[in-house]
Amino acid sequence: MAFINPHINFNGNAEEAFNFYKSVFGGEFAKVIRFKDIASPELPIEKKEENKIMHIALPIGKNNMLMANDVPESMGRTNENENRSKIFVGAESREEANKLFSGLSVGGNIEAPIGDSPWGSYFGMFRDKYGIEWIVDFDPNYNGQQ
Repeated sequence: MAFINPHINFNGNAEEAFNFYKSVFGGEFAKVIRFKDIASPELPIEKKEENKIMHIALPIGKNNMLMANDVPESMGRTNENENRSKIFVGAESREEANKLFSGLSVGGNIEAPIGDSPWGSYFGMFRDKYGIEWIVDFDPNYNGQQ
């Protein structure tokens, strides 16, 4: 069965915000990936963006995860009053990820086609026909949490 976790976009202060959230909720980060961690000749990262957060995850309770990233300046500024968050759906298999991605994205705009990601999961991102932003992900290294 799929699970849903909130995912927030930030304009360069994701790490600061998540250190604050961690001080409130407690716990330890499950994952922190900086843009420099995924840089390659095929995916160059600007020097000013390399230490920004590509993905951060903080467990909240037993089965929930709060996640976020910094939006690279090259993608434009995130409007902090709207369209700031995405709904993250963690699938239990590639098949489930494909089914959810293809079903939910019908009539919408695909931002990142579903496929193997540089960080090891099977990942896709889109805005559905109602304007809601989604991330669908299957990571074989995690059981129930991203």
